[in-house]
Parts: sequence; structure tokens; C-alpha cells
Amino acid sequence: MGGVVESREWYLAAYSPEGVPTSDNLKLRTVTLSLASHSIPDHHVSLQILFISVDPYLRTRLTGTVDGLFIPQYQPNQVITAYAVGKVVGSKDSEYREGDLVLAPSAPVAEYCIVPSSSILRKIDSASGISLPDYLSALGVPGFAAWVGIVVLGDPKPGSNVFISAASGAVGMSAGQLAKIRGCRVIGSTGSDDKVKLIKEEFGYDDGFNYNKESDYDAALSKYFPDGIDVYLDNVGGKMLESVLNHVNKHARIPLCGMISQYNKVWTEREGVRNLLNMVGKEVRMEGFMLESYWNRFGDFAKDMEGYIKEGKVTSKNKINLGIHSFLDSLASLFTSSNIGKVVVQLNN
Repeated sequence: MGGVVESREWYLAAYSPEGVPTSDNLKLRTVTLSLASHSIPDHHVSLQILFISVDPYLRTRLTGTVDGLFIPQYQPNQVITAYAVGKVVGSKDSEYREGDLVLAPSAPVAEYCIVPSSSILRKIDSASGISLPDYLSALGVPGFAAWVGIVVLGDPKPGSNVFISAASGAVGMSAGQLAKIRGCRVIGSTGSDDKVKLIKEEFGYDDGFNYNKESDYDAALSKYFPDGIDVYLDNVGGKMLESVLNHVNKHARIPLCGMISQYNKVWTEREGVRNLLNMVGKEVRMEGFMLESYWNRFGDFAKDMEGYIKEGKVTSKNKINLGIHSFLDSLASLFTSSNIGKVVVQLNN
């Protein structure tokens, strides 16, 4: 593809320190972009973006304050970036040809773009039998986060008692299946009875509970973990993390993947954890992690997960929203109780 295209893109209009971002914060604009060969610098490719991954961490880059995840903030008027599947439509790099499907971890949320070829993570084998949205779920950011949290940091042994919060979310659905592959007993918490049914029937969880119905978390954890918790993958933080610390076994491991219950609050309004002393007596290892520190393991992760998907041991539930205009609503939906599975925006057919 050559010539000039009209490409729509999402950009930051104003920071959103609290609450869910709105159209006052993120706006859609149309830009004119030349995809002609002479417009592509050496060692760059032009991409038609096919699918965009919508992930909770994006919220933390819109506050205007560097804290919590300590991810650099978008600047006003800057185009939002996200993990994406794209198709090469022009190339000034011999490694990539027109028609190649690629994964770009930091692609503009736009219909078309020109990016350095060094920013491409990998090519996608179109004959793999794996759907493109799965490369953004089980094989994307949430799947990689689940793999690092469970396999690398949690490292549960067969028979271990594993607890996963936000179990029906994009990370939780993969994390539970990875723990089951390791022979663990896996319990998840979700926000509705339907989600509890989902994680048991589709993702192989042994059991789960609705935290809105069983709101006494200590009582719930006593019920589902009479022998204590060996590994807790934390995706929510707050009161759930505090309650877990009352039920951990000696030498338990707590990988901190995210704290979605706290993302829309300034730090002074976030819920504190009062029983950290339990970590001392139980010799618990709690460790936060960022995926950028584990990119050297992405090849191991991809090999494992592709094998599990082809063997039917890992499945995904992807919610696909159509059109670039749906990006803002898709991001907001992550913070609602109705969200299930992985949210993906499909830009172009």
C-alpha cells in the first residue's frame, strides 16, 4: 500500500487524576499520513493496525502523576499507545515484507502508523491456527503477566493452594489455567455469580466466590482455604490483599500483578493494608513485577503458551469491540463489574 491515507488516532487532551477517563481526557482526531515508500525511514515499517489490546495499566498513564506503577505519563496531545496486532503495508527493513502480521507492544492507537522495526516484538505465523485476538490475550500482555506471576514468581508445587483475584479478567483467566496445569487447587474471586460459574466451567477453577455477595472476605477465605493459601496472585489490592494476609501459609508467595481497585484513586485515598506484620511471622515473599523486566523470558512464555493453546489446555474469552471509536468506552469498561475476559478493539478487517 502506498500513497496518502486519512488515519484516526486517540490522543491525550487532558489528564484524569481520578475516576474513569472520559471524552474530556481522550479524544479522537483524523490525521493525514503518507505511506509512500519515500515517507518511510530506513529500518521502519508502515502498519495497518488490526487489533488493539485494552489493558488496565493504560489508566495509570493518564493521571499526570508518576506514582504507583511508575510508568511514564502520556504528554498532552500525545497519541495513546498500546499492545497491538498489525499488518505490514510498507517496509524499509529486509526482515519485514508487505503482508506480514506482527506484534507491536507500543503501537499508536491509530488506524495506520509508521514505527521503527526495532519496536516490533515478533512476527505472527498466520498458519498457527491461533486467532489474532488470542495474541493479545493468552499470548499478549495479560497472558504474559499471568505466566510471570504464576510460573516465574509464584512457582506453586503440585497440590498447592492458589488464590487468584479478578479471576474472570484477562489475567485471571490465564493464571487459573496455568496453576491447574501445575496440579494446584485453584480458587478465584469474581464480582458476580455468573463469573464464578464461568471460571469453573470454562477456565478450570476448582471453585470461586462472588466478593459482592460474600463481602466478609476473611470468612470467605476461611471457607475456601481451610488449609491456608500458598500462592496469591493479586490483581485488585485493597481489602482483599489485607484479608489474604490473614490466611497465608508459611513461606507463601504473593506476586503483585496489579491493583485495579485502586487505579482510579489518588494515593491518599487508596486503601492501606494493616497486617503486614503477618508477612514477618509467616516469612511471606510479596513481590511486585513489571513485564518490561521479563522481556528476556517472552520467548519461553510464548513457546509454553502456544503449546498449551494448541493442546486445548488454555482457552481465552475475548470481548471484541468494533471500530477505533470504541477505544474509550472499551477502556472505561475495564472498571465495571460487568467486564469479563479480555477486551480487544478491532480496527480494520
